[in-house]
Amino acid sequence: MPDVPLRWQDARGAPVSAPVDDLRQFLDASPSPYHVVATAASRLVAAGFVDVADDPDTALHGAGLIRGDGSLVAWRRPPAASASAPFRVVGAHTDSPGLRLKPNPDLATLHWQQLAVEVYGGPLLNSWLDRDLGLAGRAVLAGGGHVDVRVSEPLCRIPQLAIHLDRDVNERGLVLDKQQHLVPVWGSGEPAEPFGRWLAARLGLAESDIVAFDLGLYDLTPAAVLGRDRSLLAAGRLDNQLSCWAATAALVEARPTETVAVIALFDHEEVGSASTTGAAGPLLEQVLERLCLAAGGGRGELLAALRASRCVSSDNAHAVHPNYPERHDPAHRPLVNGGPAVKVNVNQRYATSAASAGWFIDVCRAAEVPVQTFASRNTMPCGSTIGPITATRLGIDTVDVGVPQLSMHSARELCGVDDPPWLQRALTQFLS
Repeated sequence: MPDVPLRWQDARGAPVSAPVDDLRQFLDASPSPYHVVATAASRLVAAGFVDVADDPDTALHGAGLIRGDGSLVAWRRPPAASASAPFRVVGAHTDSPGLRLKPNPDLATLHWQQLAVEVYGGPLLNSWLDRDLGLAGRAVLAGGGHVDVRVSEPLCRIPQLAIHLDRDVNERGLVLDKQQHLVPVWGSGEPAEPFGRWLAARLGLAESDIVAFDLGLYDLTPAAVLGRDRSLLAAGRLDNQLSCWAATAALVEARPTETVAVIALFDHEEVGSASTTGAAGPLLEQVLERLCLAAGGGRGELLAALRASRCVSSDNAHAVHPNYPERHDPAHRPLVNGGPAVKVNVNQRYATSAASAGWFIDVCRAAEVPVQTFASRNTMPCGSTIGPITATRLGIDTVDVGVPQLSMHSARELCGVDDPPWLQRALTQFLS
């Protein structure tokens, strides 16, 4: 018996069995940005997309992709599209807040073996306590190669102080020092070997083969459908791998005729996007220019294409919390399983304008997808997304949208099971 009722169809009208199960597989396979790229790329290649690294001419003239560490850009150019054909872009991000290992992680304290970590982005720190944590990311090898790393077994844990030693913690609230209180334990007694040697042995390499690494901790609990009515999805990294899943699935299904369908999955959004593979970097702009040049266009055609292009910045929204309803504006409180939310902020923390909200709502209506609106309370400043960055850098009309969720930036987040397929359906309509 499927976890979710059979109530969805793909763009061609074929029945889809439990698309949320597919999302769960995507999430469980992707514990780091590098794994998100690998998961999305494998799905695209299986659907006929060609990696530029393998065959640039075929990729740039049809369905292709390019990878950049923890980022990926993929596209589908129809044969009839001109050099100045507008782009339809869906942007999302592959990274999530959490804890990353420091370059020299080995610590020994009072008979405990520990690993030094650095806080990445703005996680809810308390949500990382007392969880069985694995390790994932990438190791860079001597000579310039690399290998993706995943230790999917309980490796370490951040134990919370017992209430007997912190009697008023429930009254005053938990206060965590990022340097002192977030150091995971991964052994006891005298260290048998340093972390670098242990990692090399796990990978079947010599210690000297690994020259650097980018590794983070992740909660080992698999994504799960829950609730009396099976209406909720709990998982790590819903922000924003949910949108990466929806964008990838939408591009596979989309069949544009006059526009070029593009998805851009960026790394480093949680820390400002200012990197070579972040939304503030040149990756997307360079890919769009290469696509235009491959079609015989030049600078003029590229500028014409950008001016007529549209972008959906897809990043999750704040669902109204039943225990904290006062944290939302009363007229702009998205509900789980109520459809994706258009995110509006007049101070340009989101890129949505009245015009871009209008065309996205039209897209949702055409796809028969319900749509909601989110705007923050004046006393609750909102975060930002890749939307304003993409709009500013490329001059593309952009709308910010997202699936409503709770526990954003927790090690384990919560959304409704209906909203991810609705988002995917809307994005498929947009890209088509």
